[in-house]
Amino acid sequence: MTEGSDSGREGVRLRMPDMAAAAEVNAWFGREVLPLEAALMEFLQHNWRNQSDVYDLRQEVYVRVYEAALKKIPDRPKQFVFAIARNLLIDQVRRAHIIPIETATDLEALGIAADLPWPDRVVMARDELRRLQAALDKLPPRCREAVVLGRIEGLSGRQIAARMNIAEGTVSEYLANGICALVDILYGEPPTNRRKI
Repeated sequence: MTEGSDSGREGVRLRMPDMAAAAEVNAWFGREVLPLEAALMEFLQHNWRNQSDVYDLRQEVYVRVYEAALKKIPDRPKQFVFAIARNLLIDQVRRAHIIPIETATDLEALGIAADLPWPDRVVMARDELRRLQAALDKLPPRCREAVVLGRIEGLSGRQIAARMNIAEGTVSEYLANGICALVDILYGEPPTNRRKI
């Protein structure tokens, strides 16, 4: 085997097979792979968003198929070509989602907010939770239980009724009265024409 010329990829040099093997691969490629071009193009166009890349992707598929065939001609060419095409698209997507480490070395200098809240927001949230807990503690026990089950634990009216052993209509009443009372306690709104708890 002799050393071949550059294959068109930067820095990659292929070992060229002997002339008989190359002739066999060329004949196989022309007979088995090139007739698949229309189906391959349809596959690439259907699965790749940027249509201007499709011809380059087709050529890359051909290169990969040809290079693999130089080692061993596949038994099932159609399945092989489309597996290569699928893998190429996956590689392209992965490459597009990779952020170079140089870009993300100093996120604080870029002013990107961290996932964690600022300390003042943590303090404010804790104060709000304390106020809410104090307001819940002021509710009558059955209303408090219905509000906690419905609005905090996320249970349905039917589940609350089963848990509290009451009718669903009563659950609705407890929830409505409890929420209105919480609003009054938290925001100091005067009571309107609503029933007392």
